[in-house]
Amino acid sequence: MDRSATTRQDGHRAAAPGRVLRELGAQVLWANWTGASTVPSRELYPHQWSWDSAFIAIGLRHLSPLRAQLELETLLRAQWGDGRVPHIVFNDAVPLDAYFPSPDFWRSTTAGRAAGAPAGVQTSGIVQPPAHALAAWLVHRADPGLSRARSFLARLRPRLAAWHRYLLCARDAGGAGLAAVVHPWEQGMDNSPCWDGPLSRVEPADPAAYRRADLDHGAPEDRPTDLDYGRYVRLAEVYRDRRYADAEGPGAFAVEDPAFNALLIVSECALALIERELAADDAESGDSAESAALAESAAERRERADALTKTLVDRLWDPRRGLFLCRDLCAPGRDGELVPERGVTGLIPLVLPGLDRDITATLVRTACGPHFGLEGPARLVPSYDLTGPAFDPRRYWRGPAWFNTNWLLEKGLRLHGDHPRADGLRDALLEAAVTSGFAEYVDPYTARGSGARGFGWTAALALDLLLDDSRSGRGGLLGEEVWS
Repeated sequence: MDRSATTRQDGHRAAAPGRVLRELGAQVLWANWTGASTVPSRELYPHQWSWDSAFIAIGLRHLSPLRAQLELETLLRAQWGDGRVPHIVFNDAVPLDAYFPSPDFWRSTTAGRAAGAPAGVQTSGIVQPPAHALAAWLVHRADPGLSRARSFLARLRPRLAAWHRYLLCARDAGGAGLAAVVHPWEQGMDNSPCWDGPLSRVEPADPAAYRRADLDHGAPEDRPTDLDYGRYVRLAEVYRDRRYADAEGPGAFAVEDPAFNALLIVSECALALIERELAADDAESGDSAESAALAESAAERRERADALTKTLVDRLWDPRRGLFLCRDLCAPGRDGELVPERGVTGLIPLVLPGLDRDITATLVRTACGPHFGLEGPARLVPSYDLTGPAFDPRRYWRGPAWFNTNWLLEKGLRLHGDHPRADGLRDALLEAAVTSGFAEYVDPYTARGSGARGFGWTAALALDLLLDDSRSGRGGLLGEEVWS
């Protein structure tokens, strides 16, 4: 976003802040639109990213339900045969040196052939958090008539079901039912101190063997260190050279992460709602057999969501610290060990409708306490413990506040009836989005922006907070009908 747009916004904020934010947020999304999907940032991230597209679709539905549907359809057309949704779908028109790791590093069409990588598009071989069924449901609800006319849910449901099946089966590295990530990039909070321990066992790749394109567009003090980046590259190389096979078991890095699994559980709930909706449509059209099958599948998903919520608590909840922790499956011991770092990932399960009341109350206390500073010194909830030894308010995921995690926390607070705190966080998010120029992330104390400007999910989620009309209810992300 250019400075003149910010100046125009400042001049009209008192008169019509909502209208101005809507206009500026829409400008970002239209500028990042490629014709079939939305890039997170034209310069730093010039391709399509998986969980970015899910969050972007959630905001885009308020401006153009059709474009929001196309966003998800484009991403899922790049799905692999084994069900995985790759974390990057590459645009062939973008030069190879514009982003690293580039398509020639991942070699999806060759190294990924046995796992069913598509032949017609280049992708990465790893995944990102599964927010897609949630996004599909919310996009459908924005314009059900258009959705039905285009058979949007009917076409996406088999792909979403395969995606969840891949995570619940192929990625159950711990054997307890939770999905494991095999690379920090898969969890989405790439550079979190939560990964420092698990990553310490990884020998970094030779820095002479690759060139970091991210430093062309970001300050080195904001980005991961060369040592961490070398470890990321090594993990990706090893997984690629194993032909992206999961059956051989985890490599040097396998972590059960609370936020990743919380989003999987929420998306199981959303997919249950999708199947229930399709079952009703089939019943109305006279296809009783298909209607019954979909209704049965929806009921099974709701039961699975209950069971996974219990498993998440059993394996990752730390009552002493008052939040969920990551489990390092490659650490010594039969079940690995919990990572004793407080990251925002441990607060994200607040979005779960079936979470115990005592746990939700403890999570809120932790968010408002000294480690995360909500309603205290922090304007927005940081990505990492404010009191932790690795806290850095500028460096990527090691302390800055991100808009998607704060958006999830706003939804979680609202789900569990804490409307005053949800309203306060919403107001802070909207203000920070505009004053930072829709930055990729901000200093949690000052809301000063860092990273890319005109960032896709920042604009999209600000628009969702501004335009979503369901804030008065207790239904959270999915509505009260989820557990009825």
